[in-house]
Amino acid sequence: MRIEKSNIGLDFERQATAEGFRYIAGVDEVGRGCLAGAVVAAAVILDLSKPLPEGLNDSKKVSAKNRERIAEEIKKNALAYSIGQIEAEEIDRINILQATKKAMRLAIENLNPKPDFLLIDAVQLKELSLPQKAIIKGDTISASIAAASIIAKTFRDRLMQEIDKIYPAYGFAKHVGYGTKAHFEALRKYGACAIHRKSFRGVL
Repeated sequence: MRIEKSNIGLDFERQATAEGFRYIAGVDEVGRGCLAGAVVAAAVILDLSKPLPEGLNDSKKVSAKNRERIAEEIKKNALAYSIGQIEAEEIDRINILQATKKAMRLAIENLNPKPDFLLIDAVQLKELSLPQKAIIKGDTISASIAAASIIAKTFRDRLMQEIDKIYPAYGFAKHVGYGTKAHFEALRKYGACAIHRKSFRGVL
């Protein structure tokens, strides 16, 4: 088994714990740059007393097989995890940044136990009164954010594989909605389908 190297750690989580916080949630999104499908966010509260899954990293740096293994370990050992998703129609209506933030808020609100501190990949959620820290490329350095990245990615990939069965002409199972050459060719040939983001360049 090949394990990808990473610099993932618990420095931010331990700092928050030292300041008196107990339930620290990592938050990340997947699918922000896709031309089709939902934007999906995950929030994860790790059990800091348990070892991190071997190979935990930003989901983009982990093979599909390892992502599935790591996701199962996170689900088994985390204190809590949750998903929030916003569909293409709403993305078109409120824009992708607002949709991303809304998906993150939904994921956070669905956690039980409730978090008292947030570590978020790159985004600030000013609408929430919870103490929080936005970390640029957080999914490459914070274990909690990396865990959220893995949970969101595996969830969304499965979602797109199911959608592929409904719209097989577009190849969603392979590119999961990203703007690949094959995806653009399918768009030119068949036009946009119901789950395409009509406001994104190149879709219409």
